[in-house]
Amino acid sequence: MAGCFTVYHLAKHRKRVLVLEQFFLPHSQGSSHGQSWIIRRAYLEDFYTEMMVESYQIWAQLQHEAGTQLYRQTGLLLLGMKENPELKTIQATLSRHGVERQYLPSEELKQCFSNIQLARGEVGLLDKSGGVLYADKALRVLQDAIQQLGGIVHDGEKVTEIKPGLLVVVKTTSSSYQARSLIITAGPWTNRLLHPLGVELPLQVRGAGKKAPGSYSVSQAFPCFLGLDFSLAPHHIYGLPPREYPGLVCYHHGNNADHEERDCPEAFADIQDIHILRRFPEPAIMEHCMYTNTPDEHFTLDQHPKYENIIIGAGFSEHGFKLSPVVGKILYELSMKLAPSYDSTPFRISCFPSLAKAHL
Repeated sequence: MAGCFTVYHLAKHRKRVLVLEQFFLPHSQGSSHGQSWIIRRAYLEDFYTEMMVESYQIWAQLQHEAGTQLYRQTGLLLLGMKENPELKTIQATLSRHGVERQYLPSEELKQCFSNIQLARGEVGLLDKSGGVLYADKALRVLQDAIQQLGGIVHDGEKVTEIKPGLLVVVKTTSSSYQARSLIITAGPWTNRLLHPLGVELPLQVRGAGKKAPGSYSVSQAFPCFLGLDFSLAPHHIYGLPPREYPGLVCYHHGNNADHEERDCPEAFADIQDIHILRRFPEPAIMEHCMYTNTPDEHFTLDQHPKYENIIIGAGFSEHGFKLSPVVGKILYELSMKLAPSYDSTPFRISCFPSLAKAHL
């Protein structure tokens, strides 16, 4: 999705653009498939909360241009113990940025959301700006917008070789292209393209589990939720009332996975993970998605250390979709050598100096 928004910004500024996608669209081989994803301003880090201001604006602009609803405000309910450090940090971040929110002590939380089972002493924090992005519709709208702006989309065309130079040469399974600049947003396949160019990022590819228990919905006035405490599981459990299922609960964890074997069951959640999810109502459907993260779980948005006309965007999984309008803008600015709109320090390749230097 970040790659699509990069091209969208380029096309908006009347640049000639070509999108190369190895799979036929739409597909489920990445981490942005499905009908619904959470959008929120509730973050530990100030810079993500700041970036979300413009992300909401661009999502609204795209929605207006398309005449299609892409966002539904439901709120995001954060659940945790009163002294949970993550909850306290997020509450402080939302306060600093003036985000509309509501703190819910245990008793008030029980009254407002009587249909959930709470641990003793659990409290809530409601990010009222949170909600659901209609992911599949957003992808279609964005691809249509790119083509209407003069951009070209070639799907089912896999990149086989990249030759750096003043003009970058990109060879695919069916053709060869030249460009003044190249932007790589290849998800789990990023290092396959970067390795011949002398750099390899510390990307972790994981298969994360999802399930659909059907226990709540938007019609029941239930918000998206994110559990921050680990009494039920060693990693976050989150959920949203989407369109594709009557209620979706997801486990933000998975085993290391081979992105070339996405549909191999052994590559994904083990038996323990499945039992964790089954502590909720028995799932109607189990699904998996491919997560690609950096060790610090921040994005990589930077020029190639040696070839400044090759731009790299990676590590978007879990929270990249909601931020993709601004991530695409940053990648556009890098490709055009424009002054950055945001501090790029957290997103530089130099955050991983030993790995970056070792491969150059």
